[in-house]
Order: sequence, then structure tokens, then C-alpha cells
Amino acid sequence: MATGLHIPQIPSSAPLDADPMLWLRLIRSRRVGAVTFHRLVADHGGVEGALAALPGIARAAGVEDYGLCPLEVVRAELAQARLARARLLLWGQAGYPQALMDLADAPPVLWAQGDIGLLARPMVALVGARNASSLGLRMTRRLVEGLALAGQVVVSGLARGIDAEAHQAALDTGTVAVQAGGVDVIYPVENTELAVAIAARGCRISEQPMGLVPQARHFPQRNRIVSGLARAVVVVEAAARSGSLITAKNALDQGREVLAVPGHPFDARAAGCNILLRDGAVLVRSAQDVLEAIGVQGHFVAQAPLQVEAVAVPDPLPGPVPQRRPLVDISAVHSQILARLGPSPLA
Repeated sequence: MATGLHIPQIPSSAPLDADPMLWLRLIRSRRVGAVTFHRLVADHGGVEGALAALPGIARAAGVEDYGLCPLEVVRAELAQARLARARLLLWGQAGYPQALMDLADAPPVLWAQGDIGLLARPMVALVGARNASSLGLRMTRRLVEGLALAGQVVVSGLARGIDAEAHQAALDTGTVAVQAGGVDVIYPVENTELAVAIAARGCRISEQPMGLVPQARHFPQRNRIVSGLARAVVVVEAAARSGSLITAKNALDQGREVLAVPGHPFDARAAGCNILLRDGAVLVRSAQDVLEAIGVQGHFVAQAPLQVEAVAVPDPLPGPVPQRRPLVDISAVHSQILARLGPSPLA
């Protein structure tokens, strides 16, 4: 269900400063998001040039009292990261996920805990309902098993339900959790034990400042990273108005495959999946369907069919300058998905 659009690559002639203080100061300054960050860097010859130009740009826009993020705030974040044993990954530098580098809204910085080597491996995203059914949880475990046999890392959002089950099942084979708040803030609290295990045996990442408690607006931002890291997004269970559909919409924008597990039409937890399938998503019966969609040859052992029950602070190294793809207009399929989303996205 990937869009298949040809997206031209935009070369960047701006050198990338490798000073984490500069990067954090720019991205933590008011009114600077990911897209603005990249435009400022491209227009002003690097991060240092962007910082120098930003106050004047703000004044020209009518913001007279604009100030850059204070240095003491940046120092405090770096100190907090050291205590949390978190590593900072800078866009275009060593360790930053290659899968995110060509996105127009790629996070300029990522905090990471755990094995960042997993970020270089191929990933599939498994997402779905927080109030997952027992069958949905079983299907998630079955998908993880098959994906692991083919060397795929499982990425998800550390939410309760399908997300948590996917992470738990993939602890021994590779899992990445993308957090909506700071990488040192575990949300929901009930997933604390799981989050600790992921940091020890997998990888947790976040673009947000250390210590930030997630708010509603942060979850859609997280979702774009989940889909961006993956070659395919599989929605296991989702209501008609669900944050998982936001992740599916992001995947379409990013040129990733969108797949869904079909569900009973009487089960509200399957309504979103059935909508995606109606609109052209790839139907998933097993991990083999996922691997075929992304062109990977899997190695499978015989599996009994599921019995259906009643529905119940780093020293970054300079690296090659990557290229980012610009934002593109959404297709008619995107519009259909957007029409199903509520005004307050869920995690």
C-alpha cells in the first residue's frame, strides 16, 4: 500500500557541525521544529549559522522578545542524559538511523538508551489497540516469531496492548521502543518493567528533551518516527478512530508499506484494520505476508493455525551528509484515513 511516488532528493551543501550543545540549543529554541531546523541549517550554512540568524529572523517576523534556548537549559539536559546513560544521536552523524535520514521532518536529535546497533538493522513496525483482545495479542506474538526468523527488528511505541506485547515477544530477537516523552520517562507507568528490559536488551529512543512527560500532542510526533524507522507498518488491531491509523497515514506519506490484520466486523477493535484493508492495505495472515510485501525471503517453521476464540552524552563522529526528501501531498487514500481520525489522537 506504499504510495510509490517518486520523491526527488535535495542535496545539502551545508556542513554539519558536530557540537551537541549547538544542536540541542537550536532544536530546543522556541518555534523550532524538525522541518524548521533543517531549513535553517540549509539556509545558513550549518547549525552555528542557523543559531546566529534565528533571533533576526524572529524579529523580522514580528517576535521582538525572541531568545535562543538558554545554555544552562542545554547543560542541564546533557547532565540529565549522563545520569540516565543516554546517548545523543545527531542527524547525519554516526549512529543515527539511516531509515530516518531522508525524511523532511526527520528528528534532528535522538536520545537513545540500550543497543543503538539495532537502529541499523531492518525493521517492521507492529502497532495496535491498547485494549487488545487475547487473539490480537496471540497474533502479535506469532508475527514477531516469524519476523525474527527473517532477521527483522520489531519497532513500536511502548504503549499498552499490542505495542507492549510486540516489544515483550521481541526482547530476545531485537526490539526498538520509540517514546513520546523523554527517553528517561517511562509511559505508561505500568510498562516500567518492560521498558527497563528493553533498555537492557533492546533500544529505547526519543526526540524529546530528557525528563519530558508526554502530552497528547507528542504521540503523533512519536508515531512518525515509528513508521519512519520501519519498512512496513502492520496494524494488528485498531478502532476506527485510533492513533494506529495516524501511524498508518505517516507510513503512506513516507512511502512505507501499510498492512493490517483483518478482524470480525462486530469487534470495534478491528474496525480500523478493516477500514485500512478496504482502502488498499495488504492483508496479513502471517509474518510471511509481511515479508513478501517488503521483498524479504523468510525462513519459516511449520506453525499450527491460531485457534479463534470468542471475541472478548556522546562524542559524535562526522559522517557523510545524507539527503532528505521533501514533504509531499497526500493521496486520496491518505485523505480517507485522515477522515477517520478524531481531533484528539490517541497513543
